[in-house]
Amino acid sequence: MRKCCFILLLCGTPWAKLAAQEAEVGVKIPLTITADFLETDRAKGDDPSAPPLSAGFRVLVSPQVKLGPNWYFYSALQVYSAPFFYDDTYRADRYIATDMLQMFLGYVRSLGKASLSLRAGKLTSAFGEFPLRYDGAANPLLDQPLLYTHLKLRPDQLPCGVADLSQAPGPDVEFHCGGAGNENYGITPVGLWGLPGAEVGLSRRRVDARFQLTNSSPVNPQGVLGPSQHPQWTAGAGYTIRQGFRVGMSAFRGPWLSAAVKGYLPSSSKVSDFPASGVGVGAEWARGRWNANGEWGRFVFRYPRFRTSPTSSFGYCELKRVITPRFYSAFRASYQANNHPEDSTARSAAPFLPNRQAYEIAVGFRPNHLQLLKVGYEWLRMEGIPGTHDNVFGVQLVTSINSLSKALK
Repeated sequence: MRKCCFILLLCGTPWAKLAAQEAEVGVKIPLTITADFLETDRAKGDDPSAPPLSAGFRVLVSPQVKLGPNWYFYSALQVYSAPFFYDDTYRADRYIATDMLQMFLGYVRSLGKASLSLRAGKLTSAFGEFPLRYDGAANPLLDQPLLYTHLKLRPDQLPCGVADLSQAPGPDVEFHCGGAGNENYGITPVGLWGLPGAEVGLSRRRVDARFQLTNSSPVNPQGVLGPSQHPQWTAGAGYTIRQGFRVGMSAFRGPWLSAAVKGYLPSSSKVSDFPASGVGVGAEWARGRWNANGEWGRFVFRYPRFRTSPTSSFGYCELKRVITPRFYSAFRASYQANNHPEDSTARSAAPFLPNRQAYEIAVGFRPNHLQLLKVGYEWLRMEGIPGTHDNVFGVQLVTSINSLSKALK
C-alpha cells in the first residue's frame, strides 16, 4: 500500500552526504535493494484463503546532484512488491508499485556559527523524528512504530456518528454519510508520503528548527494536481543536550478532509472548518554500544456532527545493543490509545477502535560491509481480541551500494 511507504528517508540531510565530497559539482546515486520473507495470518481477515507466507522486494534509488558549494538536487524513487511493509500484510493483494517519494531542490549556507537550509519540491513531512532516519539499512528492526502505521479513519467519507467509527474486521474502512464510493484502507497519522511544498531550516550550536508549508496535510497527502489541496503548516525543533542526546518536538494543523465530502457537509460549512492536528515529542540517545529512540504523538481528526472528535495517541521506545562489530540486537515497544468520541446524541461506550500494543525483537548480522541480514518477530495485541493472528515473523536482507558517484568539477 503506497501510503505505507515509510521510506523515505535517507533524506534527513542529503546535502551533508554530497558535501562530504571534495568536488563542487558531482552526481551520487545510492542504491538499496531489500528482499524480505514474512509469515503471518493477517491477510486472512481480507481473504480466508490467503497463504501465511509471502516474499517481497524493494529497490530504493536516490539520485543526488551537487550543483556547487551551496545548491543540490535530491530525489528518491522506489519500486516494491506488496506485501513488503508489515502494514501491507493485512491485504491479500499482490502487486508491484513504483513511487517517486521525493524530488526537490535544496540550498544550504553557513552563517557564522549557524547554518541555513532551504528546500522546495516534493518533501517528506517535517513532523516526527522517525522519518529522518528510516530506511532498510538504518532501521534496526523490520517494522515501523504504530505511530507510522494505518489508522481506520478516512478523509473522503463522513461518519454519521460514533457508531459509524467502529469498523468491522478486515482492512477496508467504510462510513455511511456521504463521500467517495471507492475502497479505502485508512490513513497514516504521520504520512511519510512526499508532499509538494517548501521548507526552511536553521541550526545553531545545539538548536535546530524547521518550518514547512505544504499543499496538503501529512494525514492526507495530495499531488500538485490533486482536487483536495489546502495550505498547511508543519513545524519542528530540537535541542542537543549533549553529544549523543537530543530531544525534539513537532506539530501540524490544517484541513484534511477530501473534496469528495464537500456536498455532504452541514450547510454553510466548508472543508477548512474541520482540520486535523498533531503534536509530538521525541528523544534520541546513544552511548557506547547502546542506542535508544522514543516518540509520543497525539492526533485529532475533526468531522462534522461530533462534539468530541476521534483522537489517537501513540508512543514507542526503541533500544539497540551492539554485541560485536557484526552482530546487534534490538527491541521496540509501541502503543496506540484511542478516545471515546461523542456525537450530537451520544458518547461512545468504548474506544472508537481497539487499543493496540506492539512488541518487536530483532537480531542483525552484517556478513560484509554492503549487506545486513535481519531476523525478527513482532507480537501485536489488540484490546478484546485474543490470539496470535496478527503476529509476524520476518527475515530481511538489505544490500546497500553507495559507491555510484561521479565528480564533474
